[in-house]
Amino acid sequence: MTQFPEFEVVPAVDVKDGETVQLVGGEPGTGSRHGDPVEVAERWVREGARTLHLVDLDGAFVGERENAPALEAIVDAVGDEVGLQVGGGIRSAGDAAALLDRGVDRVILGTAAVENPDVVAEISAEYPGSVMVSLDAKDGEVVVSGWTEGTGLDPAEAAGRYEELGAGAVLFTDVDVEGRLEGVNREAVERVVDAVEIPVVASGGVASLADVRELREAGAAAVVVGTALYEGRFTLREALDA
Repeated sequence: MTQFPEFEVVPAVDVKDGETVQLVGGEPGTGSRHGDPVEVAERWVREGARTLHLVDLDGAFVGERENAPALEAIVDAVGDEVGLQVGGGIRSAGDAAALLDRGVDRVILGTAAVENPDVVAEISAEYPGSVMVSLDAKDGEVVVSGWTEGTGLDPAEAAGRYEELGAGAVLFTDVDVEGRLEGVNREAVERVVDAVEIPVVASGGVASLADVRELREAGAAAVVVGTALYEGRFTLREALDA
């Protein structure tokens, strides 16, 4: 699947305990619930999404694919209609291959990529362009394990390193603004965009259509939007038109 030939707005479908949720700053116990993940995914497809961003939140925290049945149900329901990128609990090349063979377009590696960068090269050799490395930044530092552990890595430098290993895209999440509906950090996104040639997908803090435009102008290939869509700050159609 082509990597974002033009700028996209990508709805997030975050799954916890088999249900769609939106957390604030990644903190368990915060945020809101939004029902059956398949119904949510089908809604975004009806409204014009070209790609969906699926995350197993339980998997991100415990390191195993806890919500695999829910995510596979989404693949079965809409996988032929839209691009799917999946993250959370993917810790090995085997985990990634199982998803890619199932029909997922991109696997998102965060903790696994930081702990074992060679896994990016291993998966990319067999499935070129399929690895999206997730760089989640808190106070300018890449964090892992559900945003609970610092790594000492600079996001822009790390992005360049993963591009060399064969990553097809970078997902850059600004944890400091994630889920808070307080706006985006354009400068942080621009630093990562400037460091690589591969697409950078921005996530975190989008509260308005102006934020969507800001990230596009920063050079992001796409933006993942969660809370703002679920709370009705704007519709997906309005964001796509923006």
